[in-house]
This record gives sequence, structure tokens and C-alpha cells, in this order.
Amino acid sequence: MEPPVRSRDDRPFAAGGTGARGRPLPSEDRAGFIARHGLWSDAQYAAAAQLRRVIDETGVELVRVAFADQHGVLRGKTATRSSLAEALRSGVTAPSSLLLKDTSGKSVFPVFSPDAPPGLGGAGDIVLVPDPATFRVIPWAARTGWVLCDVRFPDGTPVPFCSRGILRGQLAALAGRGYRMTVGAELEFHVFRAGPFGADRVGAPGAPGAAPGVLPTTPGAQLLHEEALDGLDELVQALHQGLTALDLPLRSLELEFGPSQLELTMEAADAAVTADAVTVCRTAVRQIARRLGYQVTFMSRPQGAETASAGWHLHQSLTEAATGRPAFMPEAGEPEAGDPERNQAGHGVRGPLSATGQAYLEGILRHAAAATAFAAPTVNGYKRFQAYSLAPDRVAWGIDNKGAMARVVGGPGDPASRVENRTGEPAANPYLYIASQLASGMDGLARGLTLRPPTDDPYGADAARLPRSLGEAVAALDRDEALRAALTPEVADWYAAIKRSEFDRYLRHVSDWEQREYLGLF
Repeated sequence: MEPPVRSRDDRPFAAGGTGARGRPLPSEDRAGFIARHGLWSDAQYAAAAQLRRVIDETGVELVRVAFADQHGVLRGKTATRSSLAEALRSGVTAPSSLLLKDTSGKSVFPVFSPDAPPGLGGAGDIVLVPDPATFRVIPWAARTGWVLCDVRFPDGTPVPFCSRGILRGQLAALAGRGYRMTVGAELEFHVFRAGPFGADRVGAPGAPGAAPGVLPTTPGAQLLHEEALDGLDELVQALHQGLTALDLPLRSLELEFGPSQLELTMEAADAAVTADAVTVCRTAVRQIARRLGYQVTFMSRPQGAETASAGWHLHQSLTEAATGRPAFMPEAGEPEAGDPERNQAGHGVRGPLSATGQAYLEGILRHAAAATAFAAPTVNGYKRFQAYSLAPDRVAWGIDNKGAMARVVGGPGDPASRVENRTGEPAANPYLYIASQLASGMDGLARGLTLRPPTDDPYGADAARLPRSLGEAVAALDRDEALRAALTPEVADWYAAIKRSEFDRYLRHVSDWEQREYLGLF
């Protein structure tokens, strides 16, 4: 069905975002929550005007107004066309308890008692503030748009647990040091044929229903096999069409090593832009696949795919804000970070990173255990850390070595010199994963840390092991005072409490392994 013809939006619009002229609302309506608290920049007002134009021209009738929760899952409401103006004036309210739940939907904190986190008691309202610069028209849902939000309290102050805001805070601290961050994402995922939705799928908070019934789609063990990928061409074509229509920086779709396993990669971009792109991309992939009868999961190690777990390889680098120079690119003849004039211990590495990049990388390595709570935030993600699996199992770095936790690529004259952290699972909250990396690296810069030597034996190196469980990682986060201070103790304690509750619930569950192992034996 063709969308209805709409009249064009002829209100004045300043393409460069010059304040009031770019605002999409008549002057009498400019006293809403967003204007009253000064929550939009001039560029956002201009983007909101363009949003209104696009809606008028394309016949959009519904707009999904969503924010990424602590798990990186999008939650929100769908605004009708008639209510959109009010949403752009004053945001959309949602229960504050959404920020207090684990992955099962169970509230971890006492919502209806004085012990609830400040401002989040009683399941009262928080306000979702749309960021009009993130608006997209959804190509697979008729006459529907999509906009990401920040989270505020009703008095206009920031909610400290807004994951998008947490990343912005770290990026602001980085800007204060004179740098910008660039991030590239490689996301692996599994694609199954979906089974019917049965009654056993129904669950409750703290007790999810049965997992979806699924069937494999590729046999595995044939990395980058073109013909196997061609067998999923219907899905590949739909993903390409849908993701590029969303203006996501899709670079490739690939067949991975494991059965039913694919990978997508995106062009490197500003860290905040990439975090938004990953958030939208994961949801889009699942929705597009579901419409074609597939079940996509970004969990790391689903049953039936144990031979190759899925990871999220996070490429990161810094750029000098004043000059645009890649800060990780070493200059020819630049002394190594371990030069005796710089470091009395005489250690250090001459290699593919500048002194700035080396200090940043050492910060990531020093805080690896605690940051793993953000990079691998699920119980399942730790079953990926196995030797000789192309996933890391210990805290080490290597030069172009895909078995190491941190793979370093680049060298003198290479503006793409960068660090690739291979710890992450694809289910990680993009904002918190990137923020934890940035906080760790900035500690290395602030302290002028000297980089340890690389390894060419990543699974045999004499190095500390990565946490073996989500519980270990959360305990490491509790102990890491520098990372806690960077993210704020309030945020660290909130996140740790949610993940600790999730892990404790897992420990109480009697698994099928225990049943098989012990029931008939003892």
C-alpha cells in the first residue's frame, strides 16, 4: 500500500542548526520539558526540523521512541504521528524500574522501599528525551520511524544510569585531554531456522520460559565458504538492504567458522556514533531475520554451536583533536616507550604503536579483569574464553595475533594503527563496553604506563587469566578503584549489583549437566 500523500513541511529550517530558526515547533510550543531544561543543542533542533520534514514527506505514522537499557536492549514506546510533537517537546515517560532489572526482567533493587536508588523508587517516571539526530525510517515496518533517547529525571537532571550518557561522560573526559576516539565493530552472531512459539516459551521475572526451538542453517568448519553463504542469500540480501537503508556503515557480511555463524563488520567511526550504530544494528538484524523465519541470537555460545563462539572485536584508536593526527601511529624513529630515558626498568616495546598508544594499551591490560564485566556481561560469555579458539583466555597482547586478548595492528606511517580488544561478546552493551575501554586506556595515559612485552604464544603466555565467570569479573570490578572512580562508584555499584544478582540466580539453577552427571550415578 502506498503511503498517504502528505503536504511538505514549509516551516523555516536552518540546515546548519542555528537555534530558534531550526526548531520544529511554533513559538508558543517552545516551553516544553526539553526547551525548559536546555537538553538539545542547536544541531539537534535543526535535526528535529528535518525529522518533521521526513515524516511529512514519507507518510510515517508511528515512531519508536527507545533507549538502550543497562543490557544494551532497546526499550520504549511507539508514538503516533499525532503525539510526536509532544514527544519532541517534552519527551516520553517510562517506569524508572526499567533501570533496575536483570536480563530476566526481575527487579534487583527494592523498588518500593526507601532503599531504592535515589530517584528510582516507587517505579516512578523517568523521561526519555529523543535525540533527533538518530532518527531513521524503518524499511521493513510500514510507515514507521525510530529514534534513540537519553534518559532524564523529571526535574531535567541526568539519570546516572543512562548508558548512552555514561559513554558521553567518558568521551568528554577524553576531549579534555585533547583526543577523540574512533571505534570499529566486528560482530559475530548465529542464525537458526526458527521454530514455532509454544506455550512453554512463557516465563516470569527471574524465571524465563523455554528457549526458542531452532534448527541449524550452515554445517560449520568452512570459514568464508562462498557457497554456504549463498545458501542464506535471502537473508543476506535482506540484511544488506535493511541495514544500509538505516544508514548504518555496513562493510561486510561473512560466513564464520562455526555452524550457523555469520559476522558483520562496520566502518570505523566516532565512538558515540558506532555505539548507536551497534545498538540499532543488533535489533535490526533480529527483526529482519524474524520476518524471514530465522532466529538470530547475539549470545556468545548457544547450544548447537559450541565449536565456535561468537565475539565482538572492538577496534579502537585515538585522534589528536587539534591536529587530526592519529595518536596511535608511531613516527619513524620515535623512541620506544620503554627507552631507558623514559623508563628506569628498561622494558618496553618497539612496535606498531606510538608512546601514546602503548600507554593506552597498558591501561586496558591493567584493568582487563574489571572491564571484562562490561565486555562480557552474561554468564554465557565466559564459556567462550577457551585456549586455541580464536578467543582469548588471558591478559596479553600480540602484534597482529588473533589469539591474544589485545591484537595490535599498524606501524609507522599507518594512520589505521589501532588496538583490537577481542574480549567482548556480541551481547555487550555498546555504550558500557566502549566506556570501560576508554576509562581503562585513559588511566594508562594519565599514569604514563609502560607497555609490557607482546606475546607470540597467547595461550601459553605467563600472564594472568581472564575472569573465568561473570562472578569473578564483577568481583574484579568491585576491587578496581581506578575504574570505579572513572565510571563513578554509583554506576559501578549499580551495575555490579545487577550482574551479581544475575550470576547468583544462575548458580541456584540446577542445570541439565548436573542432572545427567549425578542423578543416575549416586
